[in-house]
Amino acid sequence: MKLLAITTSEKPSLWIFGYGSLVWKPDFKYKRSKVGYIEGYSRRFWHGDNFHRGDKDVACTWGVAYEVTDSQMEESLQYLNVREAVLGGYVTKMVEFTPREKYQGSLIALVYIATSDNPIYLGPATPTEIAAQITICRGNTGHNIEYLLRLAEFMRLYCPEVEDDHLFSIEAAALALVI
Repeated sequence: MKLLAITTSEKPSLWIFGYGSLVWKPDFKYKRSKVGYIEGYSRRFWHGDNFHRGDKDVACTWGVAYEVTDSQMEESLQYLNVREAVLGGYVTKMVEFTPREKYQGSLIALVYIATSDNPIYLGPATPTEIAAQITICRGNTGHNIEYLLRLAEFMRLYCPEVEDDHLFSIEAAALALVI
């Protein structure tokens, strides 16, 4: 019996899924990206920081998965751990990511998730209450309304078939307050 040794020149890589500002402002080096979704989570604006918001629920959340290669991995993870875990209080999980493109298999991705255990967790509120908070808040990375509007724009451009009622109702309420 003859054994074949299969070698590959591919370097190890990690996929990182973003569902908030990472969809329009990743701020780290990556090899490639794919639009798609993860199941079992819903994007919610119930977290009192200037970064991402999300909680576990039976739904799916659309965003972008970024592939970081071996040479990019350490720097990218250091940056994201400060941005998401240290400053934002998020926890990490490995989740199944499904690309939007047909006939591409799912892959495992790292995601930063906001939980109700976090001291800056605000909890559920109406779209109008959330919009009122967003329109007056600003952090080191900019105004919260920019976060909201860019996220809604991403969803309309890259996932036009997806109706994110929570996101779009907050966007409509925020725009009604500022226009």
